[in-house]
Amino acid sequence: MIVDDDADAAAMLAALVAGRNFSVATARSLNEARRQILMHPPDIVLLDLKLPDGSGMELLSDTQLTARSEIVLVTGHASLETSIQALRMGAADYLVKPVHLKQLEGVLSRVTPPSALLAEVEGLNAEVGQRGHFGALWGRSAPMRRVYQQISRVAGTGVTVFITGESGTGKEVVAQTVHELSRRRKRPFLAVNCGAISPNLIESEIFGHEKGSFTGAERQHQGFFERAHGGTLFLDEITEMPLELQVKLLRVLETGTYLRVGSTVTQEADVRIIAASNRPPQQAVASGKLREDLFYRLNVFPIELPPLMQRSEDVPLLAEHFLQQVIEREGEAKRFTPAALTKLQAYRWPGNVRELRNVVQRAYVMAEGGAIDDDWLPTNPPGVEPVRVVPAAPDDAALPAAEPDPAAPGAAAAAFADDATPSPAVARVTADASAVIVPIGTSLAETERLLITATLQHFRQHKERTAAALGISLKTLYNRLKEYAALDGEDTQRP
Repeated sequence: MIVDDDADAAAMLAALVAGRNFSVATARSLNEARRQILMHPPDIVLLDLKLPDGSGMELLSDTQLTARSEIVLVTGHASLETSIQALRMGAADYLVKPVHLKQLEGVLSRVTPPSALLAEVEGLNAEVGQRGHFGALWGRSAPMRRVYQQISRVAGTGVTVFITGESGTGKEVVAQTVHELSRRRKRPFLAVNCGAISPNLIESEIFGHEKGSFTGAERQHQGFFERAHGGTLFLDEITEMPLELQVKLLRVLETGTYLRVGSTVTQEADVRIIAASNRPPQQAVASGKLREDLFYRLNVFPIELPPLMQRSEDVPLLAEHFLQQVIEREGEAKRFTPAALTKLQAYRWPGNVRELRNVVQRAYVMAEGGAIDDDWLPTNPPGVEPVRVVPAAPDDAALPAAEPDPAAPGAAAAAFADDATPSPAVARVTADASAVIVPIGTSLAETERLLITATLQHFRQHKERTAAALGISLKTLYNRLKEYAALDGEDTQRP
């Protein structure tokens, strides 16, 4: 549907859209658009901003419409602030009159019902509670849940995203996740580290160059903007980009066009920009590393990633995830001991998730048997306090409801009974279920069983979290529970 009071502009757009195998309807006012939408909800709405009976923004406030239809703002009166406001209200993109055919084709090629994107996001949110990850991002801690919420809100829009966080926190993984949940997912995702390219070549690498434009330019070269056409361009370490190039990048963001080095022919830039920095952007602006006007143009939707030290409860989950990756690659199964997981959580991780991944790989290689102990794990420097790990309270909203587990041992109920005068000679779980007390002389098998069942109860029958906390694989946990169920069955059959 094309909503525009300019009959000539609407007719031109209708002809262009119809030529791309879409059926087209037009409306000249907000009221007429509402009537037609009620009768036949469109897949996409090309919406003019200024209409005779109000602003096109009024349609954006209709949640029923934005839930069913993709809305693209089309106007000759767009300002940066207006466009950003429209994107934040739910518009998928915006086009400026006169509409360029390539930009229109790009918008039409990305038509995706909002309900489809929402269903995919809901599926990923369910995975957080069940398996502890949101796409390629792992963690159940409150700071990471906030990041997942931000990604869920911004991915389906065309808003520019600025990701900040210490080196190694996973900024590129966040950018990739935003891309994979966006309407541009079928087009390229290109990542550029602005600090890793020579200042003499970075302009050519980003915008491309013509043959003969400088010494050594023996052929035409497509830059990142051209290769990422229709997709997402991730500019990592944006504060390392030379200031003179930042001016040209700002021009691209404001006009949607650029020039190859040595060319006079304007190119269309149909890409979504996601930028990132490992230093506070305001600090970079104050020190002259980042232009203030570019910062405000990039910082439409900021996402701040927490350092690993601030989400230490995620360390066992991440460590098990990286260990499984190594096992799949190397073929030999190994597991962390409880002491190893405790030491991993106490470490402060200056290198964040990247350092943890490297440590897990090294520990796997150095472990001689099937158990990875704490011998080859990093230790905090002298005088540095270890991270204090506070067990997270069970999240009822995130975890699946406890369900009858046929493998759960029947003796577990007795172990968790609130006994005011427990016998000190019996292995038991404390009344508040916060600790396991094992007297000297208790068999190793009985101790292991009590610890497993107590941890399973603590995590409300959630087996993935239980296995991660115990430092064992999920398969091992299932095998143990199956053994306990078989033993309990034999006990009940005895006279």
